[in-house]
Amino acid sequence: MSGAFFRGLRRQVKLGDLGLSILSGTVGVEDISIADDPAFSKSSSFITAKSLKVGVELMPLIFSKQLNVTGIALNEPQITLLKAANGTWNFSSLGTGAPKAPESKKAGASTPQNFSVAKLEIKDGKLIVGKVNSATKPQVYDKVNVEVTNFSSTSQFPFDLTINLPGGGSAKVSGKAGPINPQDSAKTPFDATMKVKDMNIAASGFVDPASGLGGLADFDGSLNSNGGQAKAAGAITCEKLKLSPKGSPASKAVTIKYAMNMNLDREAGTITQGDIAIGKAVARLTGGFQTQGEAQVMNLRLGAPDMPVDELEAMLPALGVVLPSGSNLKGGTLSADLAISGPLDRLVIAGPVRMSNTKLAGFDMGSKLGALSAFSGKAPSSRDTTIQNASLNARIAPEMTRADAINVTIPSLGVVTGAGTISPAGALDFRMMADLQSGLHDSRDDIKPKVCSGCRKYCR
Repeated sequence: MSGAFFRGLRRQVKLGDLGLSILSGTVGVEDISIADDPAFSKSSSFITAKSLKVGVELMPLIFSKQLNVTGIALNEPQITLLKAANGTWNFSSLGTGAPKAPESKKAGASTPQNFSVAKLEIKDGKLIVGKVNSATKPQVYDKVNVEVTNFSSTSQFPFDLTINLPGGGSAKVSGKAGPINPQDSAKTPFDATMKVKDMNIAASGFVDPASGLGGLADFDGSLNSNGGQAKAAGAITCEKLKLSPKGSPASKAVTIKYAMNMNLDREAGTITQGDIAIGKAVARLTGGFQTQGEAQVMNLRLGAPDMPVDELEAMLPALGVVLPSGSNLKGGTLSADLAISGPLDRLVIAGPVRMSNTKLAGFDMGSKLGALSAFSGKAPSSRDTTIQNASLNARIAPEMTRADAINVTIPSLGVVTGAGTISPAGALDFRMMADLQSGLHDSRDDIKPKVCSGCRKYCR
């Protein structure tokens, strides 16, 4: 049995001490090592394990030479999965050279030999996932446990997988897979559900830690594939979300409901649903993504019309925005239409943003400006600052954040316009101009303008 099985792997296999238990019908192998695909590595192992135990039914084997495998258990393995630049994995060739049955004299044809096991287990393993010739550090997953029942290379079989995630958290995947694709094991069809708890976003390997993105994510979704096309759908809840290197965890959760279609051969996909909710504020994400070499390249659009400002205030700390002490935003709406493009770890976000009819409660900007507020012709009348309009064209990129066409209308002061930049270190470089004359004309109704005989214009 073991000879046929190992030959089918098309990999060099090294075995330590072997043992046989007649009573239990178990063959034990210590210190097993299965070599990697030579196209990926000629010296490293694909799998190493402390031990391998194989259970067989002895009576059929002794009396009729029929091999019935009752179970295979791989204990404490270390499995290394590598992805090449062309999208091929180092496990893609596993089983593609499965041994064939003798040719039938009548039919003159051969068929792949079916290998079946009543129960296949991986216990307390470690999974290392990386890319060939990549400077990116591989991701390490421990406490990997897999259970497959009624395994057959030529039919569908159920499986369960649990795993600990880098930086904390855990994942559970359950479903059915098979039959094994004889040309490429990575294209084997499957239908699965996944539950993820407390995934550390910064340590997940999906984002650059230098980007400042962080928080904890729970995930509940489904994924099914026919080997060439795949569909995914589900919901993600993010707690303590951080979106900037200088940001702090947000106090409100962000939920995402998504659905997407993926072309596995092209390593590309489209988002058919991307509803992002912060309380009652909802934005919608659409677009697509494509793998290019080591990078996941995004081409997305975020539409966020008339979102309640009160709901969004909890996200300001995540962006590194700090309101004046004792103040908060009340009322009004925020709208944005943003293009999101580039590699996942170096995204560029650009587009117009506008906030309308809101109030910075507990902060009187006029009083903070001192004598300058006198030019507006209005004395401070409350402890709040009403913002009639605040709009800009934003461009957020790894090298710099830029704000153009800034226009802020504060009735108690006037209109402020300008543009500027914020460096990755947080340094500000803005050029702003305040037009306080509109406040002057609106507030001094008791003084009637007169035509000046010299300039023929209205003067005070």
